[in-house]
Amino acid sequence: MKRRFGLFSGWDASAPVEASPAAADSGRPRWLPPGVRTVAGQMFVLQLIILLLFGVVAGTVLVVQATQGGVTAARQRTFAAAAGFAHAPGTLAAMRSPDPTAVLQPRAEQVRKETGIDYIVAFSPAGLRWTHPNVHLIGKHVIGDFSRPLRGQPYTHDLSTPIGVAVETTVPVMGSHAKVVGLVTAGITVRNIQQQVRRQLPVLLTAGAGALLLATGGIALVNRRLRRQTRGLEPAELRRMYDHHDAVLHAAREGVLIVSADGTLLLANDEARRLLGLPEDAEGRRLTDFGFAAPLDTLLSSDHPATDEVCEAGDRLLAVSVRPTAPHGCRSSSVVTLRDTTELRAVAGRAAVAQRRLRLLYDAMSRIGTTLDVRRTAEELTRFTVPRFADYACVDLLDSVLRGGEPEGTLMRRTALTAIDGDHPLYPVGTLVDFASQTPQAIGLGTGTPVLEPDLREDSGWQQNDPDNAHRILAHGIRSMLVVPVRARGVLMGVASFWRTARAEPFEEEDRAVAEELVARAAVAIDNARRYTREHTTAVTLQRSLLPRGVPEQSALEVAYRYLPAQAGVGGDWFDVIPLPGARVALVVGDVVGHGLHAAATMGRLRTAVANFSALDLGPDELLVHLDELVSRIDSDERGDAQGAGEEGLDGLLRDGRVARDGIANVTGASCLYALYDPVAGRVTIARAGHPGPALVLPDGTATYPDVPVSPPLGLGDGMPVETLELELPEGSYLVLYTDGLLEDRQRDLGTGLDLLRDTLAEAEGHGPEALCAAVLDAVLPARPIDDVALLVARTRLLGPEHVAEWDVPRDPAAVGPVRAECAATLEAWGLGDIGYTAELILSELITNAVRYGSAPIRVRLLHDRGLICEVADGSSTAPHPRRAAATDEGGRGLFLVAQLASRWGTRYTARGKVIWAELSPQQNAPQPAGDADEESADDILDQWESL
Repeated sequence: MKRRFGLFSGWDASAPVEASPAAADSGRPRWLPPGVRTVAGQMFVLQLIILLLFGVVAGTVLVVQATQGGVTAARQRTFAAAAGFAHAPGTLAAMRSPDPTAVLQPRAEQVRKETGIDYIVAFSPAGLRWTHPNVHLIGKHVIGDFSRPLRGQPYTHDLSTPIGVAVETTVPVMGSHAKVVGLVTAGITVRNIQQQVRRQLPVLLTAGAGALLLATGGIALVNRRLRRQTRGLEPAELRRMYDHHDAVLHAAREGVLIVSADGTLLLANDEARRLLGLPEDAEGRRLTDFGFAAPLDTLLSSDHPATDEVCEAGDRLLAVSVRPTAPHGCRSSSVVTLRDTTELRAVAGRAAVAQRRLRLLYDAMSRIGTTLDVRRTAEELTRFTVPRFADYACVDLLDSVLRGGEPEGTLMRRTALTAIDGDHPLYPVGTLVDFASQTPQAIGLGTGTPVLEPDLREDSGWQQNDPDNAHRILAHGIRSMLVVPVRARGVLMGVASFWRTARAEPFEEEDRAVAEELVARAAVAIDNARRYTREHTTAVTLQRSLLPRGVPEQSALEVAYRYLPAQAGVGGDWFDVIPLPGARVALVVGDVVGHGLHAAATMGRLRTAVANFSALDLGPDELLVHLDELVSRIDSDERGDAQGAGEEGLDGLLRDGRVARDGIANVTGASCLYALYDPVAGRVTIARAGHPGPALVLPDGTATYPDVPVSPPLGLGDGMPVETLELELPEGSYLVLYTDGLLEDRQRDLGTGLDLLRDTLAEAEGHGPEALCAAVLDAVLPARPIDDVALLVARTRLLGPEHVAEWDVPRDPAAVGPVRAECAATLEAWGLGDIGYTAELILSELITNAVRYGSAPIRVRLLHDRGLICEVADGSSTAPHPRRAAATDEGGRGLFLVAQLASRWGTRYTARGKVIWAELSPQQNAPQPAGDADEESADDILDQWESL
């Protein structure tokens, strides 16, 4: 038999079975240690040698790389030192001074010591040194070729110096007209570089040695495991184990067949011969010659894997398993094992029932709990179990659970009901039921354990407590009931009831386990839906409280908006319309990635921050830079809170402890677009951070996407400046701001959405903002939006010249009176004489302050919008501050009075100074001169006001 299977290529059938190990192992070198004679030992030695060679090569490579890296770093350091010194404030002026050495030498030595380089030399284009570590060389000529630096190009090279071979960089110092005023050379010696490399060598060698030891330990562990699996056997010992092959086959109580690819029987043990009734000469014959039944004959001759296939062989029932041997390196054949399973025939019926129950549980995994809706999940449970498990099924949940709250009381509402017929006696869906104390539902809810009633006619307690309902149920033919509590994570939320009529088998103990498993799966989904309902309700309430309730009153823009929450839950999109001083208006659209409470809360924080930054009258670019810093600080604080919470703190965030480390999301997925519109100039300034750009529709119907420079999303800007785009807009132009939820769709790409939006805007010529919003949503909005949608449409208006008055004011106190008189005349022309006196007082104070404390140019502007806006601009950036003057002070009361008289006032900075503004309402009560004072007395009062 061994010769037939070729177990050992050199095996001799004539050799005695009891041959000694020494004789079988005579060809092995005796000089090898015992541990290396095994295959595992030889592999260990070979791997160790390879590992040592690899370590030597890796160490050499690391040293070479460290050396090269040191040279590269030296070039970078010398360039940085030379460039920094050359471009430092005061270097150019010092080189042009009469004595450059007096200024530059101390600086050069300080920089040289701080940067760790060997020398910094500043010298003139003629080659005369101004600085040098050796003061005796100052004033002497520099040796070398500096043609490239003299042409204005930095130059780095290696050279020999009195202190050794060095890496040197020369950087020119450029004056006006690109003229080289001087040169700065910084150098570091190779000896310094080598010292740095030598300082790194111990670390590299230690790391290499540690890696070598670790790898050696790993190899040793693998070798030990290999020796344990083979039990340290040598080839001769393994050969002797196979000598007992025949005895094992004869003693096995399981039939074994080896069948070739063409269906020839190669081997059959004694048990297989007994089970199949094979003759003595069966080996070498084809299986088709034995006359087996068709299913068994086909299975034995097949080379396809099979496991415990049950087939009949005469009066026996055999479990047949087939495995191909080709994947294990043998010739193409099959190993067949046979087990006598005749006794299993008696329990085949019960096995089929168990299989059906397992299939029921398996299907329930994909059919129950597909949504985060309490009622839908309950309906899935009842629909799944009828009629596969029961004839009627219903779910009754505590009323507070349906609202997302904690379970309270015993009053339950029928949430779902499925029946095999429409005419049934059970309570309909939506009915509030307070089950009697002895009913199975009340017992199941009170004890938290299932209640099985195989025959309802014998349950006298239930019939006595609820006789009317019991009579209707029994009269309908319902005979068996199973009630299972709906419990998840220790929370009891209701009961599920299953009913069977007399046509089906009554419920039994095995059905109780199946029902508990089905209800447990549904209970987890119902509890998840309950928690989601509670969180969703909280998030919706929070989001609605944080979003704008309407558009504030202003005259610069006609605005319409739409906000649509995502179907997946509350998100973090937001928008805002912020009136600003000077009749300007800011339009804001932002997006926080994600859904839920965290996204809504983050949205509220960012919206509040934008409103606060806008109140400071920052430009769009400055505002987004500050917002980026705020988001970075928020992220840092949240990561710090997560680390400080620790294991116990995180587990305590939810009652069931199911909080992951990444549950605290960052805000770096936030984006924002900020547009500032000035109706006087008809100009809009736009900046964006990771947000889609706006759409612009001109009065002629042309729709475009302005190329607004994009900055990184909030939290990722690292303090980088934000670029803006300024556009001159004709009156009647439309600015369309939106979030990406308007365009994102699984059925189309972003480019298609942008084209569709542009075409829709171009075709909506003549529409108002409200109509344009509706048209955009109808045409562009996906059927099932996957994210929140915020849409803001604004039509521009201009504040015409008839509503604007401007004057240039000389820096002379005598000029205040004429300007004040012209302002008064303008206010009369605008019909604002009732607040003229107040406006004159405010303008007198603001102009006088600008003349006394500001700088030219001084300009006064009046804007007649919804009210009156007074602006005084000057070239100084110093902001005024109101103070409380003492009784004996001659001044200090002006801004205090301005604050009292104006509706509001403030300061905003421009590129060339500042603007002090004050707003007055036409309905505002203005202080009037006392008595019957005429125009002349009013001027006297104003003159006294100016003298303060």
